Order: sequence, then C-alpha cells, then structure tokens
Amino acid sequence: MSAARTATVSRSTAETDIRATLCLDGTGQVRVATGIGFLDHMLTALGRHALLDLTVEAKGDLHIDYHHTTEDVGIVLGQALRKALGDKRGIRRYGQSLLPMDEALAEAAIDISGRPFLAWSVPFARDKVGEMDTELFEEFFRAFAFNAGITLHVTLKAGTNAHHVAEACFKALARALRMAVETDSRSPDAVPSTKGVLEA
Repeated sequence: MSAARTATVSRSTAETDIRATLCLDGTGQVRVATGIGFLDHMLTALGRHALLDLTVEAKGDLHIDYHHTTEDVGIVLGQALRKALGDKRGIRRYGQSLLPMDEALAEAAIDISGRPFLAWSVPFARDKVGEMDTELFEEFFRAFAFNAGITLHVTLKAGTNAHHVAEACFKALARALRMAVETDSRSPDAVPSTKGVLEA
C-alpha cells in the first residue's frame, strides 16, 4: 500500500466550483468553506472523527438553493476518497459504527467494494436544520458513496432532533470509514477480495 494516501480533486461546472484535498492517514485536521454553515459543521465532524486531513473550498449558486453545492461536494469528496485509496491494497475494506448523539442513534456500515450503492433509512422530523433542507443529507451521502465506489448503509435507530440526527449520521460515517480504510496489520499487502481486485 502506498505510504501517502492523499488525493486532490477539482470540479468546475456552471453551478459550482469545488476543490478538495483528502489524506486518509491524517490526524483530523480540517479546513472547510462551502458557504453553507451547517454543511461545514458536518464536514468538520466527518474529518475529525475519521482522522482525515481534509480541505474543502466550494463556491456554488447558493442564491438558488443549497442543493447543487451539497451534492457536488459529495461528488468531489467521493472522487478524492476513491483516488486516495488507489488499488485498495492492505485496507480492512469493511467498517461499521453505531453512534449515539444524545437522543439520536445512527448506524453506518461500509464496504469499500468498488460497487456503489446507498441504502438510506433516515427520517427527519422537520424539513430544515437552520437554513439547510434535511433532504439534502441523503443527496450528499448518495453522491459520496457513488463517486467513492462504496456500498454504504445508513440507518437511524432513534432520534427526533434534526441537528442530532444529521450529526449522528455524519459521525457514524466517519467512524465506519476510519475502520474500513485502516491498514490491516495481518494482511498489509493484499487486496481484501477473493477476486484479487476491488472494482465493480
């Protein structure tokens, strides 16, 4: 496995202009500026709890709404994760986390499989957290999973406070991701698949 599992991805469209750098073997140093305060809060939690060094700079058409920026940040971060993983040699591949946040309890399970899929079972009791539509969290997770090439299940076990629910989901993703990308000391040079590759 490569010693430096780092990637930088840029994406520019008529709707957004985004650049992200991600290091899988970091210490949780995060600098994010998306123009969406709550999304910045969630990305900071993601980086800190996954021990990713993460930088995200995004400019988007926020005068319309937050959809394009949220989804496109997910796209870019997913692409950066996929690029940083390389041939996925030596990783644990699977990760899961059952994470409490006050009354909220969220579960995330990951397979770094090369087969993109999102199973999302996270109801929200209200439509917004601050100025951010709660339906956009599913858009972020889907964009991230499909562009990273991972299978991701996120399930809310309990919770009524929308802020707590969203934060529990991001932190559960972070802890599951941290587990899945870690080097397996028992098999540090092998691709963890009977196929010998982790692709679709």
